[in-house]
Amino acid sequence: MSREALFDWCRTRFGDRFGTGLSVREHHGRDESGHFPPALPDAVISPETAAEIAELLPRCAAAGCPVIPFGAGTSVEGQVLAVAGGISLDLSRMDRILDVAPDDMIAEVQAGVTREALNAHLRDTGLFFPVDPGANATLGGMASTRASGTTTIRYGTMRDAVMSVQAVLPDGSVVNTGTRARKSAAGYDLTHLLVGSEGTLGVITALTLRLQPRPEVSRSYQVSFADIGSAVQTVIEALQCGAQPTRIELMDAAQMQACLAQSDVGLPAVPSLLIEVTGTPGQVTDQIALLSQAANDNGAVAETRCDTPEQAAAIWRMRHGAALASRASQPGCETLSTDLCVPISKLARAIDESRAWIDAAGLQAHICGHVGDGNFHAMFLCDPDLPEQMEKAMEIHARMVALALQLGGTCSGEHGIGLGKKRYLGDEHADTLPAMRAVKAALDPSGIMNPGKIFDI
Repeated sequence: MSREALFDWCRTRFGDRFGTGLSVREHHGRDESGHFPPALPDAVISPETAAEIAELLPRCAAAGCPVIPFGAGTSVEGQVLAVAGGISLDLSRMDRILDVAPDDMIAEVQAGVTREALNAHLRDTGLFFPVDPGANATLGGMASTRASGTTTIRYGTMRDAVMSVQAVLPDGSVVNTGTRARKSAAGYDLTHLLVGSEGTLGVITALTLRLQPRPEVSRSYQVSFADIGSAVQTVIEALQCGAQPTRIELMDAAQMQACLAQSDVGLPAVPSLLIEVTGTPGQVTDQIALLSQAANDNGAVAETRCDTPEQAAAIWRMRHGAALASRASQPGCETLSTDLCVPISKLARAIDESRAWIDAAGLQAHICGHVGDGNFHAMFLCDPDLPEQMEKAMEIHARMVALALQLGGTCSGEHGIGLGKKRYLGDEHADTLPAMRAVKAALDPSGIMNPGKIFDI
């Protein structure tokens, strides 16, 4: 089948859900990253069922036409860019919540459901879906990139939350990888092969997700420190003593300053921990006592507690808006966001050495991270009229990745590989890349699924 014949069939099959206009292609040819130029697909299709996708994919394979699954476009490593053209498969119409089973604490959803929509639907059940990357991403996209976020220390990542997926493979077969049981020892774990595969093996069309009980009490507060090392050591000691915070986020002085400029939260612009604890009233009191003792033992400068839910919501809006605040501090800048994760005992060293390299190069960058996981982000801000700044940022990023791997860490804690991290995956997984390529070749022999991402064939 020729590409032209494929598109003629798509026009007939999908009607106005098939588009080739420039505006719709531009919307699907970019994501939230700041350093990849747009790469537009040749067409966009908005399917409504897995059966429609099963009809489409074999025809795309026969025509050699790439297919790029698209959720909300909130990825930051170029995952949705159509670098080889082809069809962007917009799953936003597949937005039905199929079932909620409160007794089993699970939900079944189509891939286009967003996390905020699911939680709004769950409001009266006493349950919620806890994985919170900040953006209102689709759950299919979050599974595809193995997303996580601020609540990972308590609830885990999408790897832990996804019990099963329905996916369409490139040959058109529709597979369901698991059951509603809480555990299984039956066969290969195809669920977690597809979770994190970034659309390179098939199209995730539905998911079965673990839910969590809504906590009775929630308390948030901020703790100020003189340096990053003291903040990190506070977290290490608190966790060793049994503290179980729901969120514990680190922001360096530069990131705090940028965030405070975009917020009415009255906090000092110094290295800070933002902490949330949840549970029963007694559990919350005990958790705060453990964390506060560790902070005091490590020279905390000040502690600011949120007295109302509105104050708590304000500081978490500030944290979730960190990337936007960074960009706003230098309007028109190009951005490069790193995504390193190291053992928590090595986190202070990784951040301090990274900051030293950034400052020595005369670059601007803000650092924040999920300190309880050892995951941190440096947001480089580069003047587009000075391309040498982005070149320096890329050089420092490479040094940061090398340091993370040396310390026993990873090049990507939660953003995935996409286009931006391909150059580092071989350094981290040289021994397993042949196996990854073999899996790709077996499931996608025509190479149509999101080509150019994760690794090159």
